[in-house]
Amino acid sequence: MNGSEVLQAPRVSSGGRWLQWLAVLGLVYVLISAVSMIGSGFKAATGGQAQELFEFASNPYVGLVVGIVATALIQSSSTVTSLIVGMVAGGLPVTIAIPMIMGSNVGTTVTNTLVSLGHVRDKAEFRRAFSAATVHDFFNLIAVAIFLPLEIMFGFLEHVALWLSTFLIGSDSYSMSDINVIKMLTKPFVSAVDSVTGMLPGTLGSVALIITGLVLIFAAITYIGKLLKVLMVGKAKEVLHSAIGRGPITGIASGALVTTFVQSSSTTTSLMVPLAGSGTFSLKQIYPFMLGANIGTTVTALLAATAITGALAVSALEIALVHFLFNVFAVMVIFGIPLLRNLPIIGAEWLAGIASERKVFAAAWVLGVFIVVPLLMIAASMMI
Repeated sequence: MNGSEVLQAPRVSSGGRWLQWLAVLGLVYVLISAVSMIGSGFKAATGGQAQELFEFASNPYVGLVVGIVATALIQSSSTVTSLIVGMVAGGLPVTIAIPMIMGSNVGTTVTNTLVSLGHVRDKAEFRRAFSAATVHDFFNLIAVAIFLPLEIMFGFLEHVALWLSTFLIGSDSYSMSDINVIKMLTKPFVSAVDSVTGMLPGTLGSVALIITGLVLIFAAITYIGKLLKVLMVGKAKEVLHSAIGRGPITGIASGALVTTFVQSSSTTTSLMVPLAGSGTFSLKQIYPFMLGANIGTTVTALLAATAITGALAVSALEIALVHFLFNVFAVMVIFGIPLLRNLPIIGAEWLAGIASERKVFAAAWVLGVFIVVPLLMIAASMMI
């Protein structure tokens, strides 16, 4: 598979494009409404006792594992982070949600690694593809290794995000829910679903509302991605070929831009793996693009946070900003410091060299990083 094949898309008539753009807007409306459903359902189901419900995840390492495993299973960090925003709106403490957000960054990279396995028959091609996939893994693992301990000790991401969220929303917002435009637009849809799930007895209605919201988020993000790939893939192709190879800053910017277009870092980074496997782009050219994709995917959570009003509006925006700041600071620190910059490339090339000789190491990496190590972390944290 070459680069031109990966980025091909069917042509759409101008009338069809208008309909597809309207469908995108409709799905964004569904996404925002679904986040509001999760917030309402979670709040009702826990009775305001979210801290007690998630006591098991109060250990930050367990929270990290929850984020990794959930995202690896769903294969969509956008879905998981939107769900977390909704849970924070329902009362989940931000301190518990932050490690989950960091974990979602790690979990989303499993898609790239699985895509690279499609090149396993050609040794040289597989080595290039697998290194392109795992450079994303190594970068995100290093980012967590640096920022999670700092967050545990100082809480700087939480503090900066809280300052920005209160600055952006303002304290007066707590009394403005009745005139919030987003709430006014989404209320009819949310109320209609709530009236249906509310027919169930006890907390089953609230749980059903949460599940409905999660299903709608997953469906909305999936179909938004499919529509935007059709609508924007031509532009994405232009961005890729004009930006990749022009320097790291341009690569980071193009990765963020394309991912914002298609609303899925898994999609954009997975597009790069076949391009690396075919030799169209080198690992050093693709590396900055991957980092930009990390930043671009945070737009979904920021969009989801607009659904939240009332006393928890600041908290919802705060956790969305944590996701954004974590990725921006990770790029600034790891890519900005020469000593750290090449570590992901060195790690990816070393692992790809081993995996190309013995394919079992590729499977061991996937199982180890996304299943075995997370389980061992939970076991170790419970023994402490």
